[in-house]
Amino acid sequence: MISRIELINEKKLVGKQMIMCYADYRIGELWASFMPRRNEIQNKLSDELISLVVYSSTHFVDFKPTNEFERWATVEVEIFDNVPNEMETYILPGGLYAVFIYKGLSTGISSFYQNIFNIWLPNSNYILDDRAHFEVLGEKYKNNDPSSEEEIWIPIKAK
Repeated sequence: MISRIELINEKKLVGKQMIMCYADYRIGELWASFMPRRNEIQNKLSDELISLVVYSSTHFVDFKPTNEFERWATVEVEIFDNVPNEMETYILPGGLYAVFIYKGLSTGISSFYQNIFNIWLPNSNYILDDRAHFEVLGEKYKNNDPSSEEEIWIPIKAK
């Protein structure tokens, strides 16, 4: 499993969020409400989309598919100016991240995440940090396409 370690600065994000769980995973509904309006967002730093997840501090300690979390569909902006109606802001704190490249259909991403958390992380010099997780959906991302690529960013800190 190939990864890189990156230290990032704070990011300002604008988008939409929903509370959901893996047992009732409504990510399609979230993105369907965001995508038609994404071009209303001003001061974007790029065309990349950021899919962000905010878990509770105990989410992975006592994991159940019914544990709720915040899922965000966002873009990064330079400043929070003229935020569109029905959209919200989120400040992603800076910090250390392990970055993985996932290639393939979304149906295989669950096992990819299991490898990160069950193999890579325990065998690394890091532990999971209590900050948001996110995926960067850039120019190589193609929804429901086997050639799709996205970056998976996992918050970490030294053991």
